[in-house]
Amino acid sequence: MEFDKNKQKFYNGIGDNMEKQILHIDVNNAFLSWTAVDMLKQGDKVDIREIPAIIGGDESKRSGIVLAKSMKAKECGIRTAETIYQAKQKCHNLKVFPSNFKIYRKYSDDLYHLLLQYTDKIERFSIDECFLDMTHYLMKETLWSKAKEISKRVKEELGFTVNIGVANNKLLAKMASDFTKPDKIHTLYQNEIKEKMWSLPISELFMLGKKTVPKLYNLQIKTIGDLAKADKKMLEKKFGKHGVMIWEYANGIDNSEVKYLKEKPKGIGNSITLPQNISDMKRLEEILLALAEQVTYRLRKYDLLANTVSVQLRTKEFEDTSHQGKLIIATASTKEIYQKAKELIEQMYQKEMVIRLIGLRVDNLEEKKKQQLSLFQDEQNKKQEKLDQAIDALKEKYGYNSITRAGKMKVDKMLKLKDIE
Repeated sequence: MEFDKNKQKFYNGIGDNMEKQILHIDVNNAFLSWTAVDMLKQGDKVDIREIPAIIGGDESKRSGIVLAKSMKAKECGIRTAETIYQAKQKCHNLKVFPSNFKIYRKYSDDLYHLLLQYTDKIERFSIDECFLDMTHYLMKETLWSKAKEISKRVKEELGFTVNIGVANNKLLAKMASDFTKPDKIHTLYQNEIKEKMWSLPISELFMLGKKTVPKLYNLQIKTIGDLAKADKKMLEKKFGKHGVMIWEYANGIDNSEVKYLKEKPKGIGNSITLPQNISDMKRLEEILLALAEQVTYRLRKYDLLANTVSVQLRTKEFEDTSHQGKLIIATASTKEIYQKAKELIEQMYQKEMVIRLIGLRVDNLEEKKKQQLSLFQDEQNKKQEKLDQAIDALKEKYGYNSITRAGKMKVDKMLKLKDIE
Protein backbone atom coordinates (compact mmCIF):
# COMPACT_ATOMS: atom_id res chain seq x y z
CA MET A 1 0.00 0.00 0.00
CA GLU A 2 1.47 3.31 -1.08
CA PHE A 3 0.93 6.46 0.95
CA ASP A 4 1.17 10.08 -0.20
CA LYS A 5 1.67 12.19 2.93
CA ASN A 6 0.30 15.37 1.33
CA LYS A 7 -3.03 14.05 0.03
CA GLN A 8 -3.43 10.98 2.24
CA LYS A 9 -3.68 8.60 -0.70
CA PHE A 10 -4.08 4.90 -0.16
CA TYR A 11 -3.91 2.19 -2.81
CA ASN A 12 -5.60 -0.99 -1.68
CA GLY A 13 -7.37 -4.20 -2.62
CA ILE A 14 -10.30 -6.05 -1.13
CA GLY A 15 -9.36 -8.42 1.67
CA ASP A 16 -6.02 -6.78 2.51
CA ASN A 17 -5.22 -5.62 6.01
CA MET A 18 -5.53 -1.87 5.63
CA GLU A 19 -6.48 1.35 7.29
CA LYS A 20 -10.18 2.24 7.16
CA GLN A 21 -11.37 4.58 4.42
CA ILE A 22 -14.42 6.50 5.71
CA LEU A 23 -16.59 9.24 4.21
CA HIS A 24 -19.23 11.27 6.02
CA ILE A 25 -21.87 12.80 3.73
CA ASP A 26 -23.89 15.70 5.14
CA VAL A 27 -26.60 17.39 3.05
CA ASN A 28 -26.27 21.17 3.10
CA ASN A 29 -29.35 22.78 4.65
CA ALA A 30 -31.32 19.64 3.91
CA PHE A 31 -34.94 20.60 4.57
CA LEU A 32 -34.75 23.89 2.70
CA SER A 33 -32.64 22.41 -0.13
CA TRP A 34 -34.98 19.46 -0.63
CA THR A 35 -38.03 21.73 -0.59
CA ALA A 36 -36.33 23.98 -3.17
CA VAL A 37 -35.45 21.06 -5.45
CA ASP A 38 -38.98 19.68 -5.25
CA MET A 39 -40.56 23.09 -5.98
CA LEU A 40 -38.32 23.57 -9.02
CA LYS A 41 -39.31 20.13 -10.29
CA GLN A 42 -42.96 21.12 -9.92
CA GLY A 43 -42.37 24.12 -12.19
CA ASP A 44 -41.61 26.95 -9.75
CA LYS A 45 -39.35 29.59 -11.24
CA VAL A 46 -37.83 30.81 -7.97
CA ASP A 47 -35.15 28.83 -6.17
CA ILE A 48 -35.94 29.51 -2.51
CA ARG A 49 -32.29 28.87 -1.64
CA GLU A 50 -31.52 32.19 -3.34
CA ILE A 51 -34.05 34.34 -1.43
CA PRO A 52 -34.76 35.07 2.27
CA ALA A 53 -36.70 31.90 3.09
CA ILE A 54 -37.25 29.48 5.94
CA ILE A 55 -38.84 26.12 6.59
CA GLY A 56 -41.07 26.51 9.64
CA GLY A 57 -43.64 24.84 11.80
CA ASP A 58 -47.27 25.93 12.05
CA GLU A 59 -47.15 29.70 11.53
CA SER A 60 -50.59 30.18 13.11
CA LYS A 61 -49.23 29.00 16.45
CA ARG A 62 -46.90 31.06 18.60
CA SER A 63 -44.82 27.91 19.02
CA GLY A 64 -44.00 27.71 15.29
CA ILE A 65 -40.20 27.76 14.94
CA VAL A 66 -37.56 27.99 12.22
CA LEU A 67 -36.43 24.52 11.15
CA ALA A 68 -34.13 25.59 8.30
CA LYS A 69 -33.07 28.87 6.69
CA SER A 70 -31.54 30.08 3.45
CA MET A 71 -28.21 31.95 3.35
CA LYS A 72 -30.13 35.19 2.64
CA ALA A 73 -32.24 34.58 5.74
CA LYS A 74 -29.12 33.84 7.77
CA GLU A 75 -27.63 37.16 6.63
CA CYS A 76 -30.67 38.84 8.19
CA GLY A 77 -29.72 37.33 11.53
CA ILE A 78 -32.33 34.59 11.53
CA ARG A 79 -31.39 31.56 13.63
CA THR A 80 -32.59 27.97 13.62
CA ALA A 81 -35.07 27.20 16.45
CA GLU A 82 -36.20 30.80 16.99
CA THR A 83 -39.90 31.55 16.49
CA ILE A 84 -41.25 32.43 13.07
CA TYR A 85 -42.60 35.64 14.60
CA GLN A 86 -39.07 36.64 15.68
CA ALA A 87 -37.70 35.74 12.25
CA LYS A 88 -40.26 37.95 10.49
CA GLN A 89 -39.32 40.88 12.71
CA LYS A 90 -35.77 40.60 11.38
CA CYS A 91 -36.76 40.17 7.73
CA HIS A 92 -40.07 41.62 6.53
CA ASN A 93 -39.93 40.02 3.06
CA LEU A 94 -39.23 36.56 4.50
CA LYS A 95 -40.94 33.65 2.75
CA VAL A 96 -42.13 30.79 4.97
CA PHE A 97 -42.64 27.25 3.68
CA PRO A 98 -44.11 24.32 5.62
CA SER A 99 -42.12 21.20 6.44
CA ASN A 100 -42.90 18.04 4.48
CA PHE A 101 -41.24 14.89 5.79
CA LYS A 102 -42.61 12.82 2.93
CA ILE A 103 -40.50 14.92 0.53
CA TYR A 104 -37.49 14.78 2.87
CA ARG A 105 -37.66 10.99 3.06
CA LYS A 106 -37.87 10.74 -0.74
CA TYR A 107 -34.72 12.81 -1.33
CA SER A 108 -32.91 11.10 1.55
CA ASP A 109 -33.68 7.76 -0.11
CA ASP A 110 -32.52 9.10 -3.50
CA LEU A 111 -29.18 10.03 -1.93
CA TYR A 112 -28.89 6.66 -0.20
CA HIS A 113 -29.49 4.71 -3.40
CA LEU A 114 -26.91 6.81 -5.25
CA LEU A 115 -24.37 6.08 -2.49
CA LEU A 116 -25.13 2.35 -2.69
CA GLN A 117 -23.44 2.42 -6.08
CA TYR A 118 -20.15 3.07 -4.28
CA THR A 119 -20.29 0.77 -1.25
CA ASP A 120 -22.60 -1.71 0.45
CA LYS A 121 -21.59 -0.42 3.89
CA ILE A 122 -23.65 2.72 4.56
CA GLU A 123 -24.85 3.89 7.97
CA ARG A 124 -27.81 6.27 7.76
CA PHE A 125 -26.84 8.38 10.75
CA SER A 126 -29.82 10.71 10.31
CA ILE A 127 -32.21 11.68 7.54
CA ASP A 128 -29.55 13.94 5.98
CA GLU A 129 -26.28 12.25 7.04
CA CYS A 130 -24.55 9.01 6.05
CA PHE A 131 -21.29 7.28 6.91
CA LEU A 132 -19.69 5.27 4.10
CA ASP A 133 -17.09 2.57 4.66
CA MET A 134 -15.12 2.64 1.39
CA THR A 135 -12.25 0.48 2.64
CA HIS A 136 -12.82 -2.39 0.22
CA TYR A 137 -14.32 -0.45 -2.66
CA LEU A 138 -11.68 1.99 -3.92
CA MET A 139 -10.03 -0.33 -6.46
CA LYS A 140 -6.78 1.64 -6.71
CA GLU A 141 -8.72 4.92 -6.63
CA THR A 142 -8.29 7.43 -3.80
CA LEU A 143 -10.82 8.31 -1.14
CA TRP A 144 -10.48 11.96 -2.13
CA SER A 145 -11.27 11.29 -5.81
CA LYS A 146 -14.35 9.25 -4.84
CA ALA A 147 -15.52 12.10 -2.59
CA LYS A 148 -15.18 14.52 -5.50
CA GLU A 149 -17.10 12.18 -7.79
CA ILE A 150 -19.93 11.73 -5.26
CA SER A 151 -20.15 15.49 -4.64
CA LYS A 152 -20.40 16.17 -8.38
CA ARG A 153 -23.01 13.47 -9.00
CA VAL A 154 -25.24 14.54 -6.09
CA LYS A 155 -25.21 18.10 -7.41
CA GLU A 156 -25.85 17.17 -11.04
CA GLU A 157 -28.24 14.24 -10.60
CA LEU A 158 -30.14 15.11 -7.40
CA GLY A 159 -30.00 18.91 -7.51
CA PHE A 160 -28.64 19.66 -4.02
CA THR A 161 -25.19 19.90 -2.45
CA VAL A 162 -23.38 18.03 0.31
CA ASN A 163 -20.37 18.47 2.54
CA ILE A 164 -18.08 15.46 2.68
CA GLY A 165 -15.61 14.52 5.40
CA VAL A 166 -12.69 12.30 4.36
CA ALA A 167 -10.84 10.36 7.06
CA ASN A 168 -9.73 7.01 8.47
CA ASN A 169 -12.46 6.76 11.12
CA LYS A 170 -16.05 7.88 11.64
CA LEU A 171 -15.27 10.54 14.23
CA LEU A 172 -12.75 12.41 12.08
CA ALA A 173 -14.92 12.10 8.96
CA LYS A 174 -17.85 13.60 10.89
CA MET A 175 -15.71 16.43 12.28
CA ALA A 176 -14.30 17.17 8.81
CA SER A 177 -17.71 17.43 7.17
CA ASP A 178 -18.62 20.13 9.71
CA PHE A 179 -15.79 22.41 8.61
CA THR A 180 -16.61 25.31 6.25
CA LYS A 181 -19.84 24.93 4.26
CA PRO A 182 -21.58 24.60 1.86
CA ASP A 183 -20.56 22.26 -0.97
CA LYS A 184 -17.10 21.48 0.43
CA ILE A 185 -14.87 18.41 0.85
CA HIS A 186 -12.47 18.33 3.81
CA THR A 187 -9.91 15.80 5.00
CA LEU A 188 -9.09 15.17 8.63
CA TYR A 189 -6.34 12.59 9.04
CA GLN A 190 -4.32 11.84 12.15
CA ASN A 191 -1.47 14.14 11.11
CA GLU A 192 -3.97 16.98 10.54
CA ILE A 193 -5.71 16.86 13.94
CA LYS A 194 -3.42 19.34 15.66
CA GLU A 195 -3.71 21.88 12.83
CA LYS A 196 -7.38 21.51 11.93
CA MET A 197 -9.14 20.34 15.11
CA TRP A 198 -7.30 21.28 18.27
CA SER A 199 -7.90 25.01 17.93
CA LEU A 200 -11.68 24.55 17.77
CA PRO A 201 -13.83 25.41 20.82
CA ILE A 202 -14.50 22.42 23.05
CA SER A 203 -18.22 22.70 22.21
CA GLU A 204 -17.41 21.66 18.59
CA LEU A 205 -16.29 18.17 19.60
CA PHE A 206 -18.67 15.46 18.42
CA MET A 207 -20.70 13.78 21.17
CA LEU A 208 -19.82 16.39 23.80
CA GLY A 209 -23.03 17.34 25.62
CA LYS A 210 -23.93 20.95 26.37
CA LYS A 211 -23.97 20.27 30.11
CA THR A 212 -20.36 19.05 29.99
CA VAL A 213 -18.98 22.23 28.37
CA PRO A 214 -19.18 24.53 31.47
CA LYS A 215 -17.73 21.74 33.64
CA LEU A 216 -14.73 21.52 31.30
CA TYR A 217 -14.43 25.32 31.30
CA ASN A 218 -14.13 25.17 35.09
CA LEU A 219 -11.14 22.86 34.55
CA GLN A 220 -9.62 25.46 32.17
CA ILE A 221 -10.34 23.16 29.22
CA LYS A 222 -11.67 25.48 26.51
CA THR A 223 -10.46 24.01 23.22
CA ILE A 224 -10.33 20.49 21.80
CA GLY A 225 -6.55 20.74 22.08
CA ASP A 226 -6.82 21.49 25.80
CA LEU A 227 -8.93 18.35 26.21
CA ALA A 228 -6.51 16.24 24.17
CA LYS A 229 -3.63 17.28 26.44
CA ALA A 230 -5.60 16.87 29.69
CA ASP A 231 -4.93 14.03 32.12
CA LYS A 232 -6.97 11.02 31.03
CA LYS A 233 -7.29 9.55 34.54
CA MET A 234 -8.51 12.89 35.93
CA LEU A 235 -11.20 13.04 33.24
CA GLU A 236 -12.26 9.46 33.99
CA LYS A 237 -12.53 10.24 37.69
CA LYS A 238 -14.56 13.37 36.95
CA PHE A 239 -16.83 12.11 34.14
CA GLY A 240 -16.55 8.31 34.21
CA LYS A 241 -16.48 6.40 30.89
CA HIS A 242 -17.68 9.52 29.09
CA GLY A 243 -14.51 11.31 30.21
CA VAL A 244 -12.36 8.61 28.60
CA MET A 245 -14.41 8.76 25.40
CA ILE A 246 -14.17 12.55 24.97
CA TRP A 247 -10.41 12.42 25.66
CA GLU A 248 -10.04 9.76 22.95
CA TYR A 249 -12.21 11.78 20.55
CA ALA A 250 -10.10 14.90 21.18
CA ASN A 251 -7.08 12.80 20.15
CA GLY A 252 -8.85 11.46 17.06
CA ILE A 253 -9.26 7.92 18.47
CA ASP A 254 -12.37 6.07 17.31
CA ASN A 255 -12.60 2.37 16.49
CA SER A 256 -16.36 2.19 15.90
CA GLU A 257 -17.63 0.41 12.80
CA VAL A 258 -20.00 1.75 10.18
CA LYS A 259 -23.31 0.14 11.17
CA TYR A 260 -25.10 -0.80 8.00
CA LEU A 261 -28.12 -2.79 6.89
CA LYS A 262 -27.54 -5.08 3.95
CA GLU A 263 -29.62 -3.76 1.08
CA LYS A 264 -29.37 -4.81 -2.51
CA PRO A 265 -28.41 -1.93 -4.82
CA LYS A 266 -30.43 -0.87 -7.87
CA GLY A 267 -27.23 -0.49 -9.87
CA ILE A 268 -23.52 -1.27 -9.40
CA GLY A 269 -20.65 0.66 -10.93
CA ASN A 270 -17.07 1.77 -10.57
CA SER A 271 -14.76 4.18 -12.36
CA ILE A 272 -11.05 4.96 -12.44
CA THR A 273 -9.37 8.31 -12.94
CA LEU A 274 -6.21 7.28 -14.78
CA PRO A 275 -2.69 8.10 -13.61
CA GLN A 276 -1.81 9.06 -17.19
CA ASN A 277 -4.10 10.11 -20.03
CA ILE A 278 -4.55 7.14 -22.38
CA SER A 279 -5.32 6.97 -26.09
CA ASP A 280 -4.51 3.30 -26.72
CA MET A 281 -7.62 1.11 -27.09
CA LYS A 282 -5.85 -2.03 -25.89
CA ARG A 283 -4.93 -0.42 -22.59
CA LEU A 284 -8.47 0.92 -22.15
CA GLU A 285 -9.82 -2.60 -22.62
CA GLU A 286 -7.43 -3.91 -19.96
CA ILE A 287 -8.75 -1.31 -17.51
CA LEU A 288 -12.31 -2.20 -18.52
CA LEU A 289 -11.58 -5.82 -17.60
CA ALA A 290 -10.46 -4.75 -14.12
CA LEU A 291 -13.66 -2.76 -13.69
CA ALA A 292 -15.79 -5.65 -14.98
CA GLU A 293 -14.15 -8.03 -12.52
CA GLN A 294 -14.87 -5.75 -9.56
CA VAL A 295 -18.45 -4.92 -10.60
CA THR A 296 -19.41 -8.55 -11.31
CA TYR A 297 -17.81 -9.69 -8.06
CA ARG A 298 -20.27 -7.41 -6.23
CA LEU A 299 -23.14 -8.62 -8.41
CA ARG A 300 -22.46 -12.21 -7.46
CA LYS A 301 -22.12 -11.36 -3.77
CA TYR A 302 -25.71 -10.11 -3.91
CA ASP A 303 -26.97 -13.01 -6.08
CA LEU A 304 -28.04 -10.42 -8.66
CA LEU A 305 -27.99 -10.47 -12.45
CA ALA A 306 -27.63 -7.44 -14.73
CA ASN A 307 -29.69 -6.70 -17.82
CA THR A 308 -27.96 -3.48 -18.89
CA VAL A 309 -24.31 -2.44 -19.20
CA SER A 310 -23.09 1.14 -19.62
CA VAL A 311 -19.59 2.56 -20.18
CA GLN A 312 -18.46 6.11 -19.47
CA LEU A 313 -15.40 7.90 -20.89
CA ARG A 314 -14.05 11.29 -19.86
CA THR A 315 -11.49 12.99 -22.07
CA LYS A 316 -8.56 15.14 -20.95
CA GLU A 317 -10.77 18.14 -21.83
CA PHE A 318 -13.29 16.81 -19.24
CA GLU A 319 -15.88 15.98 -21.88
CA ASP A 320 -18.04 13.02 -20.86
CA THR A 321 -19.60 10.49 -23.19
CA SER A 322 -21.44 7.27 -22.37
CA HIS A 323 -23.10 4.35 -24.14
CA GLN A 324 -25.33 1.62 -22.77
CA GLY A 325 -26.50 -1.70 -24.16
CA LYS A 326 -28.91 -4.45 -23.19
CA LEU A 327 -27.65 -7.96 -22.60
CA ILE A 328 -29.31 -10.88 -24.40
CA ILE A 329 -29.97 -12.52 -21.04
CA ALA A 330 -29.49 -11.27 -17.48
CA THR A 331 -26.07 -12.31 -16.19
CA ALA A 332 -23.39 -11.82 -13.55
CA SER A 333 -20.68 -13.34 -15.74
CA THR A 334 -17.45 -11.34 -15.85
CA LYS A 335 -16.84 -12.58 -19.40
CA GLU A 336 -20.30 -11.62 -20.72
CA ILE A 337 -20.38 -8.19 -19.11
CA TYR A 338 -16.81 -7.46 -20.20
CA GLN A 339 -17.65 -8.44 -23.80
CA LYS A 340 -20.67 -6.14 -23.84
CA ALA A 341 -18.59 -3.31 -22.31
CA LYS A 342 -15.93 -3.85 -25.02
CA GLU A 343 -18.58 -3.52 -27.73
CA LEU A 344 -19.79 -0.27 -26.20
CA ILE A 345 -16.32 1.25 -25.87
CA GLU A 346 -15.54 0.38 -29.49
CA GLN A 347 -18.70 2.24 -30.55
CA MET A 348 -17.74 5.30 -28.50
CA TYR A 349 -14.01 5.53 -29.02
CA GLN A 350 -12.49 7.75 -31.69
CA LYS A 351 -8.78 7.79 -32.55
CA GLU A 352 -8.20 11.39 -31.49
CA MET A 353 -9.69 10.74 -28.03
CA VAL A 354 -7.34 11.04 -25.04
CA ILE A 355 -9.03 9.44 -22.04
CA ARG A 356 -8.71 10.58 -18.42
CA LEU A 357 -11.46 8.50 -16.78
CA ILE A 358 -13.23 5.25 -17.61
CA GLY A 359 -16.29 3.87 -15.83
CA LEU A 360 -18.44 0.74 -16.02
CA ARG A 361 -21.93 0.31 -14.62
CA VAL A 362 -24.62 -2.39 -14.63
CA ASP A 363 -28.34 -1.68 -14.15
CA ASN A 364 -31.82 -3.20 -14.36
CA LEU A 365 -30.78 -5.79 -11.81
CA GLU A 366 -32.85 -8.83 -10.92
CA GLU A 367 -32.69 -11.62 -8.37
CA LYS A 368 -30.79 -14.65 -9.65
CA LYS A 369 -33.33 -17.05 -8.16
CA LYS A 370 -36.12 -15.39 -10.18
CA GLN A 371 -34.42 -15.96 -13.53
CA GLN A 372 -36.28 -18.33 -15.82
CA LEU A 373 -34.27 -21.10 -17.46
CA SER A 374 -33.53 -20.27 -21.07
CA LEU A 375 -32.21 -21.91 -24.21
CA PHE A 376 -29.35 -19.42 -24.00
CA GLN A 377 -28.13 -20.99 -20.77
CA ASP A 378 -25.98 -23.57 -22.52
CA GLU A 379 -23.18 -25.69 -21.17
CA GLN A 380 -20.59 -22.97 -21.89
CA ASN A 381 -22.46 -20.46 -19.72
CA LYS A 382 -22.62 -22.98 -16.88
CA LYS A 383 -18.87 -23.56 -17.10
CA GLN A 384 -18.23 -19.80 -16.99
CA GLU A 385 -20.48 -19.45 -13.94
CA LYS A 386 -18.57 -22.21 -12.13
CA LEU A 387 -15.26 -20.52 -12.99
CA ASP A 388 -16.50 -17.16 -11.61
CA GLN A 389 -17.74 -18.86 -8.44
CA ALA A 390 -14.39 -20.59 -7.94
CA ILE A 391 -12.49 -17.31 -8.35
CA ASP A 392 -14.89 -15.55 -5.95
CA ALA A 393 -14.37 -18.28 -3.34
CA LEU A 394 -10.58 -17.80 -3.52
CA LYS A 395 -10.98 -14.04 -3.21
CA GLU A 396 -13.22 -14.45 -0.16
CA LYS A 397 -10.70 -16.75 1.51
CA TYR A 398 -7.38 -15.13 0.61
CA GLY A 399 -8.28 -11.52 -0.29
CA TYR A 400 -9.57 -9.82 -3.41
CA ASN A 401 -6.15 -9.45 -5.04
CA SER A 402 -5.07 -13.04 -4.31
CA ILE A 403 -6.19 -14.18 -7.76
CA THR A 404 -6.79 -12.10 -10.84
CA ARG A 405 -6.97 -12.28 -14.62
CA ALA A 406 -3.80 -11.65 -16.61
CA GLY A 407 -5.15 -8.45 -18.18
CA LYS A 408 -5.97 -7.02 -14.77
CA MET A 409 -2.41 -7.63 -13.54
CA LYS A 410 -1.20 -5.16 -16.18
CA VAL A 411 -3.73 -2.63 -14.91
CA ASP A 412 -2.60 -3.03 -11.29
CA LYS A 413 1.01 -2.43 -12.37
CA MET A 414 0.05 0.62 -14.44
CA LEU A 415 -2.03 2.21 -11.65
CA LYS A 416 0.89 1.94 -9.22
CA LEU A 417 3.26 3.88 -11.48
CA LYS A 418 2.32 7.21 -9.91
CA ASP A 419 -0.36 8.94 -7.85
CA ILE A 420 -3.84 9.23 -9.27
CA GLU A 421 -4.96 12.84 -9.39
